Amino acid sequence: SFAYFTIKDRLPQILTRVIDTLHRHKNEFFEEHGEKGVEAEKRAISFLSKLRNELQTDKPVTPLEDELPDAALWNQYLDYQRNLPNGNGEPSWFQSPWLYVECYMYRRIHAALAQNPPIDNFDVFKEGKAQNFFESQEAIIALCTYFQELLKNIKDLDEKQLQEELFKLLQVSLWGNKCDLSFSAGEDSSQKSSPLQSLENMIPYILVNDMEKIWSLLGNAKKNRTERSNVRVDIILDNAGFELVSDLVLADFLLLSKLADEVYFHGKSIPWYVSDTTKHDFNWTVKQLGSANHMWMSRCGINWEGNLKKGVWVFRDHMFWTLPHDFSSMSEVAPDLYAELQKSNLLLFKGDLNYRKLTGDRKWECSVPFHQALSKFHPAPLCSLRTLKSDTQVGLKPGQGEQIQASDPEWMVSGKYGVVQFDAGL
Repeated sequence: SFAYFTIKDRLPQILTRVIDTLHRHKNEFFEEHGEKGVEAEKRAISFLSKLRNELQTDKPVTPLEDELPDAALWNQYLDYQRNLPNGNGEPSWFQSPWLYVECYMYRRIHAALAQNPPIDNFDVFKEGKAQNFFESQEAIIALCTYFQELLKNIKDLDEKQLQEELFKLLQVSLWGNKCDLSFSAGEDSSQKSSPLQSLENMIPYILVNDMEKIWSLLGNAKKNRTERSNVRVDIILDNAGFELVSDLVLADFLLLSKLADEVYFHGKSIPWYVSDTTKHDFNWTVKQLGSANHMWMSRCGINWEGNLKKGVWVFRDHMFWTLPHDFSSMSEVAPDLYAELQKSNLLLFKGDLNYRKLTGDRKWECSVPFHQALSKFHPAPLCSLRTLKSDTQVGLKPGQGEQIQASDPEWMVSGKYGVVQFDAGL
């Protein structure tokens, strides 16, 4: 299966790159922390080499031995996997749900550093994320320029034009999701060309297109807002780099078009899936734009710092986003986060990993309704903006999946197709 190749080939490649990154920073650790830094680097590498060997030889998954706040939840989840009625008893790397062991690997990478001060705050994926940002410069400039030009006339746009612009920026945010370093095992996946030129040609590749529903939901919320009720949109982020910039542009457009009064961003509390956005990545990106020597880039960055200062943009991270649980168990495992999401008018879930967790990462029939696959996860109306990079897909028309399969057998995993898939909640 695709899952098997991911675990067998892609994950060891990612671990090898992480080990290599630590090797390359040895001098820096020595300059900053002296011998202690070098010792910590050696211990982390030895921990990761052992992890890579366990993975490649299909050893059993072992309980976490660190003291980090989420360790107990991970170990309970391992017990749950051990006791599954149709399981094999002892979960191992190749005999377990793909989603679980993949998340587990990233959590163990985090442990390798967290347990080895003084390098415990080093993000092994930071360089790759920064590189993706810089290699996507032209696309970022094109997007910021387009957006700043749009803002000059935003007050004069009629409903139809406003809707067209929203749909454009939703699509840029959707296809921005192609820039995914965990999918390419860290190889270059930057956005080289202007993201706006090819949108028309990409429409046929959007297999479920619920953009109209988002427009009418936000339009109604805008009409019905009162003094006391703000319209709030939450974006559950995926990748840093170009994709994050596309999400920030979309978020700013929602504010400036008065379709939303506040936007909450949800990121990861630890480095995750190579390119996922942490608080550091979020703040770094806004600062990079603000200090760029390109007029429209810096205008965007400065305005966005203003949004954060004014509190109309809020960044939050939560331990739940880096647990192995799918979202149907959020209300039990993280009731505080579930309650927070219930305050939203619209939740936008970015990317493939969020989609897998929304649908429980199961081998659904493609025509199973999205609402059903969410199995009781309905905190608020939600929409998934996702390019397909794993073999889980629901909510297609009867026969649609089979038809694409006949002409393009790799359709579920190539990143060529996308969905803008909406669920109205309860």
